[in-house]
Order: sequence, then C-alpha cells, then structure tokens
Amino acid sequence: MQRGTRALTSAERLDWLRLIRSENVGPITFHELLRRFGSAAAALEALPELARRGGRRAGIRIATRAEAERELAALARLGARLIGVCEPDYPPLLAQIDDAPPLLGAQGHSALAARPVVAMVGARNASAAGVRLAREMAARLGAAGIAVASGLARGIDTAAHRGALATGTIAAVAGGIDVFYPPENRDLQQAIAEQGLLLAELPPGTEPLARHFPRRNRLVSGMARAVVVVEAALKSGSLITARLAAEQGREVMAVPGSPLDPRARGGNDLIRTGAALVESAEDVLALLAGLPDLAEPPGRDPAPPPQPPGEAELADGRARILAALSPVPVEVDELARQCALSPGVLQTVLIELELAGRLERQPGGRVAIRTEEPPRT
Repeated sequence: MQRGTRALTSAERLDWLRLIRSENVGPITFHELLRRFGSAAAALEALPELARRGGRRAGIRIATRAEAERELAALARLGARLIGVCEPDYPPLLAQIDDAPPLLGAQGHSALAARPVVAMVGARNASAAGVRLAREMAARLGAAGIAVASGLARGIDTAAHRGALATGTIAAVAGGIDVFYPPENRDLQQAIAEQGLLLAELPPGTEPLARHFPRRNRLVSGMARAVVVVEAALKSGSLITARLAAEQGREVMAVPGSPLDPRARGGNDLIRTGAALVESAEDVLALLAGLPDLAEPPGRDPAPPPQPPGEAELADGRARILAALSPVPVEVDELARQCALSPGVLQTVLIELELAGRLERQPGGRVAIRTEEPPRT
C-alpha cells in the first residue's frame, strides 16, 4: 500500500475501522493483513480462521458495521474526522513508521502536519525555568514555520503547546479525542482543536490508561523530524519518547541542566549517549538545516504480498517461534535470525498468534509471549 496518495471511499473507511477495532488487531498486523488480502473486507473474513490456527479456542470478536458507524457519527458530532494512512492529509512522517495507526482521529487543521514538525517533551513536574524555556523555544520555532508537537501532558508539554498555539501546534492524546486529560488542560485542548491540530488513535470516549501513553508517545516522535527533551528524570515517559524517536530514525536533542536537579539527569544522560545538545530554538533550527530529508520518494511501489506458505511449513514455524518467545520482548529481526524462517512464514505465524491473543507487540518492533490466557468470549 502506497501511503499518502489516495482518498479512502466511504465503504473502505468503514471496513478499515472495523478491522482496526477488531479484537487483537494492532497497527502492524493491520498493515500486514491489508497487504496479504488486498482489502480490509477480505481481511475481516479471514480473521476467524487465522485466530483459530494461532490457537484461539473461542471466537474472535470482530467489530460490527453498526459499531463503526457509531464511531464515525460520534467524530462527526465533534467536528472531527478519521484520516487513513494512505490519504494525503495524514502526517507524512508518521505514515512511514512500521506501526503507524491505520486511522487517526483528527480535529483542526490537518495541513499543519505537512509542515516541518519538531516534538518537544519533558517533565510533568517541570521547573519554572524549564517551563519558560519550553514556551519561548516553541514560540520561536513556530515563528520560523515549524509546527511544534507534544502530548498535552502537564509541565513541558503544556508549555510547548502554549508557546506555539498562535503559530501552529499539534497534540497527540492518549485517550479519545473528546476526553480531556489532564483535566486542567481542557481549555488548552479545545484551543488546539480550533487553532492547531488534535490527533487521537483511540475511539471517542476512551479514557487514557497507562498502556496508552507509550502508544501516544510513538505518535509524537513519529510525526516529527526531531524530538527535543527539555527536562526529564532518568526513568520517565520523555525518555521513552526519545528512545522511540531514535528507533524511528529521528534526531534526538536535549537541553542540558544542573546535575543537582533530578529533572535534568535524563536530558544530560541523553547528551552523554549521543543526543545533540541544544540551548535555544536557533540551535534546533541549525541542526534541522543539516538533516537529510525523510520524505518517501514518490511513486514507490509497495512490496508484493508473499506467497502463502504451506501448512507443514507453518506448523514447523509455529513450533520454532513458540520455543523462542518468552515474556521478555525480543526484536522481530532477532527472532527471524534465531528461528531461520522465511519472512512469509514468520509474519504469518506472528499474525496468527497475535489474533489468538497469545502474542504482544511492543513499540520498536519487539514481540513477547503473553503470560495470561487469551480471553474466551
């Protein structure tokens, strides 16, 4: 599927929404199913058999047409819409990551995502100096034509959004597009929906849970050419965003701070391990000017779907993969090397196991076996 080149039909949008909202279908599996079966409608028909082959002992829940129609209607009432990864107004750099959301809820000005984007993240309990620096840096980047992205969290995220609100800011939220989190940012979130761009991967009404925030973080880094960390503790969500940015091929920048302040230790450690040191918007702009363009070449043909492997080959592949997997995440490339399987067998077995509820995919191309029993619905 070539991304960013065509509009979905109404029927396709409904089928895409049903597929991504079906049980155990994540973004990577969605893209692989679409490549393999040619359409979301055909993939929906294949789900029960794939899940059964992966070891599912009960039926898999497939989102109904009525459920998808209700979600589309809820978005329309909010003045929002769903943008498909193949459509021209989908954030172009985000479309390139392996686990790009097939559909994004969007409210506001989608043209902002076509600008050069810099993400700014940092501590929720930010210092007064850090808040001021983030706000002023974001304002100067905005004045230079940069769209500033962040995750609407307290502290540095909030300061970055406020600094760039007049020039164009993009917020990715962890819950539904209509859920205000944190509650004190309600007015800011509404202002971004009107003046900037608000993006959500999950359905309207979804309350953000702990597991949703790393997914949100990959959106923030994925849509940006660079990520700037202003303040961050050594173990913080901001460092997760920085790690995801590096894995996605984005530039990581960090503002140095006093070693006496725990909120500076994460940024200082990033600099120690290779992140670019920045102290101003001018530093960020100078580094951006020297970075290669990440835009996909136009007209690139998508990879052809693999030939379906035989059942004997799949049975052998399942045994090897299940023996190699554990609750500790492992990169898919490493799994492929250890199991010595063809890409077709590897991807087919991973899809089957995920649909069966036995495999968990994590950001950064990692997979792990689920320790709990899959739900029996």
